[in-house]
Amino acid sequence: MIEYLTYSLSVFTGFFAIMNPIANIPIFSSLVQDADESTKKAINKKATVIAFCIVFIFVLLGKFIFELFGITIPAFKITGGILLFYVGFEMLESKKSNIKHLQKVKVDENIAVSPLAIPILAGPGTIVTAMNFVSDNNYLHIGIVIFIFAIMCFITYLAFLFSDYIVEKIGHNIITVIGKIMGLILSIMGIGMIIQGIKLAFHLFN
Repeated sequence: MIEYLTYSLSVFTGFFAIMNPIANIPIFSSLVQDADESTKKAINKKATVIAFCIVFIFVLLGKFIFELFGITIPAFKITGGILLFYVGFEMLESKKSNIKHLQKVKVDENIAVSPLAIPILAGPGTIVTAMNFVSDNNYLHIGIVIFIFAIMCFITYLAFLFSDYIVEKIGHNIITVIGKIMGLILSIMGIGMIIQGIKLAFHLFN
């Protein structure tokens, strides 16, 4: 029981760090600033549902994808770890989003698909994180990952729903600090994945 609780906490921390709902609030606000409340809610709901579906598919088909492309678990962990470290390092450096000219995007529900669902919520980092947690685990672990990711999507939905209130209460500076903390966590997780991959590749055990 304790093992699954520890695993669940690890999964939640990983998803929270990579999805970073608080730090993504300014991006969401920029994209929908000219929309009315009903459109904002529709975009928010569509983005989080699509993000969940994308990761859900990758989690269920992860092993099949590995076999189809001949991907080994050590190679995946090393490559995924490098990617997570890179994402976390960029967050630590406070680099701006690659989504350019946010304020010039036409406000309609299509932005819920891109850039919100892909790549902001369900980008490569999120997919790598999800697949890493289920790459060599049983079906119960897969169920836990899917359940916790659903919770994260709901938390993200709430964060976007109350984005104006959250920004007003905690301010942009605190959001920036949270982003840096999440970046540090991601970088550490990335290094951990690389170490796991190397151990598996060279059969190194404690």
